[in-house]
Amino acid sequence: MEKAREFLEKYTTGEAADEVSRLSLPPHRPLAESSFYECFGGRGVRLEVLRPDLISSSFRVPPRLVGGDGNLTMGAISTLVDLLGAAVAYQGDDSWNLSADMSISYISPAKLDDELEILARCLGRRGGYSGTHVLVRNKITGAVVAEGRHSLFNARSNL
Repeated sequence: MEKAREFLEKYTTGEAADEVSRLSLPPHRPLAESSFYECFGGRGVRLEVLRPDLISSSFRVPPRLVGGDGNLTMGAISTLVDLLGAAVAYQGDDSWNLSADMSISYISPAKLDDELEILARCLGRRGGYSGTHVLVRNKITGAVVAEGRHSLFNARSNL
C-alpha cells in the first residue's frame, strides 16, 4: 500500500495531495480481513448457490470495473476468476490456497450494468492441489464472457 500512496502523492496536487498525505494504510492481516484487492474487485458478487465443489453467483458490472472502451476490464474478469476459483477450492480450515496457475479465455465483452452469472466448480483434488473451472456468462443473453481454469496449491494439506 505504500507504493500506492507514493504514486498518488506523485500525481496529485493541492487539496487532493493533502488528503493523500493523511491516508492511514495499516498493514493487511491475511485471513483476518479482506484485502483491498478482494474488496475492489469482488464487491457486489451475490451468492446464489453454495454446495461442496460448486458456487453459483451473480454480479452486476459496476462503473469502477469498466474500461475506457465501456467493457468490463480483463483485469476485473481475472479477479473474479481468481476469487471464485479460490472460494470453491476452500476446504473450511485456516490454511491458504495459493494460486499455482490460471488460464482465462476472454470470449465476449460485458458492458456496464450487465448482469453476469458466475459458476465456479472444483474439478478435483489430489494431495494439496485443487483444480477449478470458472464460467462467466451474461445472465440475459447467455453469451459466455470468459472461461477460466484456476489451479491452487495448499501446502498444509500435504503435511
